[in-house]
Amino acid sequence: MKNAAETTYQPAEDEEGVADGAASLGADGGPVANVQKPATDDFGDEAFSEEDEAWLNEELSDEELAALGEEDFGDEFFDDEAFADEATGLEESESLDEAASDDEGFDASEFSAADLEEIEAAFNETGASSVSADDELGVAEAFDDAALENDKAPEASGPAVEGVAGGAADNAGEHAEALSQGALVAAASSGAGALEEHDYGGAVSDIRDEDIDHRPVPRISIHAFCETPETTGLLEKASVDRRLSKAHLTIHMGGVAKAIDHFQTAGTPNLIILETLAGGAEIFAKLGELAEVCDPSTKVVIIGKVNDIILYRELIKQGVSEYIVRPNSPLQIIKTVADLYVDPSAPPIGKTMAFVGARGGVGSSTVAHNVGWCTAEEFKSDTVILDLDLPFGTTSLDFDQEASAGLVEALSSPERLDDVLLDRLLQKHTDRLSLFTAPSMLDRDFDLDDQAFETVLDVVRGAAPTIVVDVPHMWTTWSKRILMTADEIVITATPDLASFRNTKNLIDILGAARPNDASPTLIINQFDAKTSAVQPDQFAEHVGLKPSQVLQWDPQLFGTAATNASPILEVGGKTKTAQALRELSSQLLGRAEPNIARPKFSLAGMFKKKR
Repeated sequence: MKNAAETTYQPAEDEEGVADGAASLGADGGPVANVQKPATDDFGDEAFSEEDEAWLNEELSDEELAALGEEDFGDEFFDDEAFADEATGLEESESLDEAASDDEGFDASEFSAADLEEIEAAFNETGASSVSADDELGVAEAFDDAALENDKAPEASGPAVEGVAGGAADNAGEHAEALSQGALVAAASSGAGALEEHDYGGAVSDIRDEDIDHRPVPRISIHAFCETPETTGLLEKASVDRRLSKAHLTIHMGGVAKAIDHFQTAGTPNLIILETLAGGAEIFAKLGELAEVCDPSTKVVIIGKVNDIILYRELIKQGVSEYIVRPNSPLQIIKTVADLYVDPSAPPIGKTMAFVGARGGVGSSTVAHNVGWCTAEEFKSDTVILDLDLPFGTTSLDFDQEASAGLVEALSSPERLDDVLLDRLLQKHTDRLSLFTAPSMLDRDFDLDDQAFETVLDVVRGAAPTIVVDVPHMWTTWSKRILMTADEIVITATPDLASFRNTKNLIDILGAARPNDASPTLIINQFDAKTSAVQPDQFAEHVGLKPSQVLQWDPQLFGTAATNASPILEVGGKTKTAQALRELSSQLLGRAEPNIARPKFSLAGMFKKKR
């Protein structure tokens, strides 16, 4: 294993040298001062003084023999035959141990077939995981070497990278100290569990989607300097991810040397991502040169090939913001950048669910409103519904609320919107469900800034964990932007040719713009097996997306819910449509379906109704 000082263990050392080296170490691993090695004779044994020899030649008294158990060691005890018998017994014992540990010496004739099967099964279970004593000794020696070499490594005296650079200029320390002050250290490597893996491209734990913060990275400038095409490809995929949509990422080839040369004449960005194939002291030397041209607030993330816990700790000690070992997913890089710029103490950001119809009149708003009510009332998740169909929105009708101009007021002055103003503009439908209804007015033009929608959504996401966005069937800059940046996308389509065509177009453009996200969720509404022109299987075959739920044609149920201004889950809670909406809500939230209290059948209740 390469260490920071790049000193390797010399196998030519004999056991005496290793023992002497270990004896010369103190409790803290450092050398013990004034350690005198005992004198030895010509055969390597320690030489005894005259007093020691006199003590050995002195005969024990009767009282001393009695204290030792009054054992009589006569001449027969020291007989040559007794020693020969004892040696023979030791040899036989060693031969038995060797036979037990040697597979070739195993005599299968002494065991039955059933016994052999049990022995073979037990060996298969334990044999692969066993570790020999030699392996354990090698691991212990490797850790001892790492600790010794770490103590030999030069300590940083003063600013971050200055101590490693050695003979750097005086102003290098100021830049290095500023680099250390701007660093936010977080553990990205897998720890000490894979000390033997040094090659680029080793196994790295996968990053799941729930491990990634949904908050977008702020508007920062990032310069990446790569040395391998694999890392370049990962950074290119990360650059088109929605979480880095606000950041400006520039990719260069050439590694640390290119970065040093580039920033000689150019200002440093907010974040520098460096890939290096070097290890040990070479990394610190290059960091010292880079520190001379870095601005005080610049953060540095290193992508390396060496999975060494000693090197990782030293890099952190020297002020590196992050050290990543062999990333195999763009989400790992995105998570690293997000951890540097997203405040971990900030409240959790809400999950946005954007509902859009493949064409007008497919019931996308109805599905969105019912899912919003279900997440709030049955899953007990605080939910905000935003109706962005400003002139023709139906949220106020579906929830029996008066149309409000609160959303338009927030979009008109997004810079004024904060938590206090948001609470005043939102309409409380229940304790857990709040509404941003559309004004539904045609006497004015809603010519709003595209950035206003994104600003309002960011504020709302900080107020509730679940955000349902009812996106109207229109293709504008802001509607496209909302779909691109949403955490979940639900496309509602009806089984007809227009919806079939538009669904395919939506999935194609969203899939190209969101390569690191899951596919949108497809809902087929108003399906009738006898009259529908397109079957659900055809959506899966030609569109490439299997419908998550198929809602049957039931005009009476939907009409009753619209007339009573109540959700379908209240009007027909036991219907298949209500159950499908619950399953959809469970899927979008990533939770198990709630336990809904079902009314029990009671004969007494029937008699009471008749009376």
